[in-house]
Amino acid sequence: MHPAPSVILFTTLSGLGFGLLFFLGLGFPAVSGWVAFVFFAIAYGLAVGGLLASTFHLGHPERALKAFTQWKTSWLSREGWCAVLALVIMGLYAIGVVFLDQRWGFLGWIGAGLSLATVFTTSMIYTQLKTIPRWNMNLTPAMFLSFSLAGGALLAGQTSAALPLLLIAALVQILYWRKGDQAFALSGTDLGAATGLGARGSVRAFEPPHTGTNYLLREFVHVVGRKHAEKLRLISFVLAFVLPVLLLLLPFNHVFALLAVASHLAGVATSRWLFFAQAEHVVGLYYGKR
Repeated sequence: MHPAPSVILFTTLSGLGFGLLFFLGLGFPAVSGWVAFVFFAIAYGLAVGGLLASTFHLGHPERALKAFTQWKTSWLSREGWCAVLALVIMGLYAIGVVFLDQRWGFLGWIGAGLSLATVFTTSMIYTQLKTIPRWNMNLTPAMFLSFSLAGGALLAGQTSAALPLLLIAALVQILYWRKGDQAFALSGTDLGAATGLGARGSVRAFEPPHTGTNYLLREFVHVVGRKHAEKLRLISFVLAFVLPVLLLLLPFNHVFALLAVASHLAGVATSRWLFFAQAEHVVGLYYGKR
């Protein structure tokens, strides 16, 4: 069992897309006309592409519109509203920049704020899940936001901002992995608590409760070998942070800039795969998977 490609694409592409929209809303890079059109097209392609990818992960995609009705209690609904508002407002801002050579700063700032809010609400969909200790911590939104800002700065060609943001994102990633590896043990949940038999003594799994599968087993009970996880972490870290930083330190070249973006994208996608593959849902205890 492996994480669904759709959810990896969703979190990776939408984060980069809304990160780029954030910088465009602030006026970086200071371009107009068809050059600006290209930047907005890339941002919308990534953001909308990521959002569309997420619909393939729904059990009933035709009911996606119903998610917008639960904004008072659902982070998924809040994400939907923030995404739509960000895209609409940034679309109006883009019309001014591309076709009218006008920068409506007020719209840009609102759109930039909503773009970051979209990334934050996406992260909270996972952070709120107490049943997955590795996600249920404050470093989860910090990681989503730092990745989005670093990737957005790269795509916007803002080298002076991209370098420190990449270093911050790298630090957050290390802290997330370190704290995440201890999260399940520190949660205090074990097989005795999962089965309700802990008061009777030490509990061990004799055989699983059923031979079939279910949604939680498919989505959240993956087994990634420690050695494989360490190798993938090293690969993702080098691609997402080390290589882009080294390329940005070289004299500016469009080829180097493109390579930095491609490397970062590949590294973030690998990190996202691990984010979902190492999601240790407590239900795994009930099935003897932990």
